[in-house]
Amino acid sequence: MTVAPYAANPARSRGRRHAEVTDTQRGPRDAFQRDRDRIIHSISFRRLRHKTQVFMAPDGDHFRVRLTHSLEVAQIGRTIARALGLNEDLTEAICLAHDIGHPPFGHAGEDALRAALGPQGAAAGGFDHNGHTLRVLTTIERSYPLWDGLNLTWECLEGLAKHNGPVRHPGWALLAVDAEQPLALDGQPSLEAQVAAIADDIAYDNHDIDDGLRAGLLTLEQLLDIPLVARGWAAVRARYPDVAAERLHRELVRAQIGVMVNDLLGETRTRIAAARIDSVEAVRTTAHALAGFTAGMREEERVLKRFMYANLYHHPYQLAAAEAARAVVAGLFEAFHAEPALMGEGWCAVPADEPWRSRRIADYIAGMTDRFAVARYRGIVGPVDLPDGF
Repeated sequence: MTVAPYAANPARSRGRRHAEVTDTQRGPRDAFQRDRDRIIHSISFRRLRHKTQVFMAPDGDHFRVRLTHSLEVAQIGRTIARALGLNEDLTEAICLAHDIGHPPFGHAGEDALRAALGPQGAAAGGFDHNGHTLRVLTTIERSYPLWDGLNLTWECLEGLAKHNGPVRHPGWALLAVDAEQPLALDGQPSLEAQVAAIADDIAYDNHDIDDGLRAGLLTLEQLLDIPLVARGWAAVRARYPDVAAERLHRELVRAQIGVMVNDLLGETRTRIAAARIDSVEAVRTTAHALAGFTAGMREEERVLKRFMYANLYHHPYQLAAAEAARAVVAGLFEAFHAEPALMGEGWCAVPADEPWRSRRIADYIAGMTDRFAVARYRGIVGPVDLPDGF
């Protein structure tokens, strides 16, 4: 395939924090391919299979979790990167790792950890899953004998730090990483990182519809009030007029992903041409993101998001599950803060001083899967009333 001049080049990487001996003993891979493989083989990546995406600890095998979501984001991201002539391996690495910092129970768990760290004062800095992703990949993972973290390339860490755009007000975790390996937080990220961010939006905008329909928390009739969905459904029904409606739900999702991807490709190419982008450096110095939807699609996507928040993410079942999740995380934090030995060998050596005492406890809880957190709560604190799964 033809690689664009503004694609990230592994041969010109800014390198890794720790020097490594380059050889082909473990296969003829370039720097970004090694990043991707290190992420896939990490313990933190494997744990994503039991972390909430939308539904907390779903009993059904067919609902998405953080792991399957990350794989779907990577598939969409890689497709877009190939069409734009970008580096597919760097795009895929950022997509695969972007949710590694999520604690158990998704955003409910994140809210609970942020609240738990709050009483320690401003110095504790709260909890942010994106900052924690960088912390996991640079400090907490311990797969190698000579350094902590996965020792990923500057480009991969930069993309993860800034995939949602320049970071004007980084939290303590991201600041700590940046102090060791400056990531130019105030500049635009690479196009690979920009693509990863939008691939994430495209994936959850559409796959959450699929899961919401399967769970019975959304109905097709509700969704058809959204113009973007209504047009997609009309096109699908026109192609398959004799097929039962329930057989077409996933076809609707696939078609809608295609519409969004095509809009993104056309608009991104237009922006690149208009800005006369001819290098990675030129990408990083632009005033605005180059990868994005047209104005019309951007507004339609906002309408879809507002619908999903009102009807799925804030559904009474989801709110009850989130409340139970927050109670589990808060209860564990309180118990571990009072008696760090409960965290077990390898974690119980907790600093006496704040904020590091609380931050280490948060590191431990953030690494838990949903089911492990529930099991630990029941074993340490007591019974917890969880909504029925699916």
